[in-house]
Amino acid sequence: DEEEEEEDSLEFETGFGNVIVVDNLPVVPPEKYEKLEGVVRKIFGQIGTIRDRGLWMPVDTETQKTKGYCFIEYTTPQEAQIAKDQTNGYKLDKAHIFAVNMFDDFEKYMRVSDKWVPPETKTYSPIENLHQWLTDEKGRDQFVIRAQSDTEVYWNDPRQLKPELVYRREHWTETFVQWSPMGTYLATLHRQGAAVWGGATTFSRLMRFAHSQVRLIDISPGEKFLVTYSSHEPSNPRDTQRVTLNIFDMRTGIVVREFKGSADDFATGGTGGVAGVSWPVFRWAGGRDDKYFARIGKNAISVYETDTMSLLDRKSLKVDNVMDFSWSPTDPILSLFVPEGGGGNQPARVSLVQIPGREELRQKNLFSVSDCKMYWQSNGDYLAVKVDRYTKTKKSTYTGFELFRIKERDIPIEVLELENKNDRIVAFAWEPKGHRFAIIHGDGPKPDVSFYSMRSPNNVGRVSKLATIKGRQANALVWSPIGRFLLLAELKTHNGHLEFYNVDELETMATGEHFMATDIEWDPTGRPPSLLSLEKEEEIAKNLKKYSKKYEAEDQDVSLLLSEQDREKRKRLQEEWQGWVNEWKRLREEEGFIRQQLRDGEPSDEEEEYEAEEVEVEEVLDVTEEIASYGFED
Repeated sequence: DEEEEEEDSLEFETGFGNVIVVDNLPVVPPEKYEKLEGVVRKIFGQIGTIRDRGLWMPVDTETQKTKGYCFIEYTTPQEAQIAKDQTNGYKLDKAHIFAVNMFDDFEKYMRVSDKWVPPETKTYSPIENLHQWLTDEKGRDQFVIRAQSDTEVYWNDPRQLKPELVYRREHWTETFVQWSPMGTYLATLHRQGAAVWGGATTFSRLMRFAHSQVRLIDISPGEKFLVTYSSHEPSNPRDTQRVTLNIFDMRTGIVVREFKGSADDFATGGTGGVAGVSWPVFRWAGGRDDKYFARIGKNAISVYETDTMSLLDRKSLKVDNVMDFSWSPTDPILSLFVPEGGGGNQPARVSLVQIPGREELRQKNLFSVSDCKMYWQSNGDYLAVKVDRYTKTKKSTYTGFELFRIKERDIPIEVLELENKNDRIVAFAWEPKGHRFAIIHGDGPKPDVSFYSMRSPNNVGRVSKLATIKGRQANALVWSPIGRFLLLAELKTHNGHLEFYNVDELETMATGEHFMATDIEWDPTGRPPSLLSLEKEEEIAKNLKKYSKKYEAEDQDVSLLLSEQDREKRKRLQEEWQGWVNEWKRLREEEGFIRQQLRDGEPSDEEEEYEAEEVEVEEVLDVTEEIASYGFED
């Protein structure tokens, strides 16, 4: 079956898996042999244990000089692999850069024929339209559910309140499945690597990505690249795990860049991961161009270009003590946070850096900072920086916000503090594609929720408060993807209280509960991006009532119709009833002559309808009068 995973091809080792070959060594005479051997042993002995007589540098029998390469034998193949990864490309001096390979690789390369054979031409077979699901007449989206060994994809139909099965497959993945950012692909994980599938209903396999024991994946915003991750236990228990990261081209399945190292090398930044590695390791620049990606390191941020898969300008962005960074969702702009240094003498700062020019667009110094978090608005128009500061006594903290207006001249900054600045900030969230944001704040079990706008009523560029609603059972804010509606959720608690709030009208729409709810996901209602000009979109928004009449009528019709299941059930009951009535009418007609004979020939079936009325009549039959004596005289 074409869909089944193929087994890895077997390769037999030669027995030299723990041996590496180091090329591009200096060619030296006999008197410098020991010195060169000592330099090589010092470099490669730091990585692993070299066996006794495990370092050999061949010598030319005629000149008695070394041949410019050597063989090194480690105690384990794992150490040899690490040595190869860490020293390949090592610069001994300007003229000697090491080229390190595994000894077993030479045998593999020797088997390659010197005669060029043209590749076999494969017949082109067109694939299904991967965006066909966007043409659904009902404007529905798909969602995937995995339970035990089954994975199922459904249409989400909010009108019918009944999901429709699209595709089901058993043992489709070995760990989890993941949609690509735009919904074009569904990725699965297997022992041999990852795979992506597509199509509105067929979900045929489109590409494989070979990465043994892959554990995590990440897909770039424009769906051009796939990042895979795996980790392996070290040979020395005191060492950290070895990590491998591959970046694949999504269309060709070719590895375009590989990163290897210890888990400590990839443990900075990120919000989660495995084996001490923060995930995602790489963060993609804003937009769907997939032009840049970056990772944070010690005192540096490494920005890579996807065109060459190499460091931008061949060097990292040096930032002493940098703790966190974040990309604008739409532009190649980095926001950086650097904590205080020099025992508090150097202030903390937040900086905005333009890529690729590395130009600092804006900087804000911050004092007495305990912690800092950055929140970008989805259009990249605003950046909110939540700053936790120490009080003068250093015994407690309070929170404020630095609000950057990215698209305005000189990027003005506003400071926002709550009325009670000692309130604990529970959650913060921007309205998608909007200018409003919400904050949950307070210390009790029922905190308050405040709404703010980056626009004031008179259109002056200042933040303004819209409203505060008191005492809400919520610890998370989840905006609708189109804005306006906000879900106030109580997650990871017993009650799981949910409140749907209309921010335009500042009123509660509905409430509900989901016991022990942990996560919430809105239906993205994703449609293709609008091709209309900004002026046309504004005109439609202005005359929305006129344009929406047609769709409101359709919604009204749909809302009045019964669900498909109820309609089928009622239709079936009606047909059963009508069949029963028709059957009794037929029997009545067949027995009509018999009834007439039983009634002495009277055609009772033809009698006119009449009304029976019950009348009660009282009649006096007799009256008797008697005189009774009560004996008063006695």
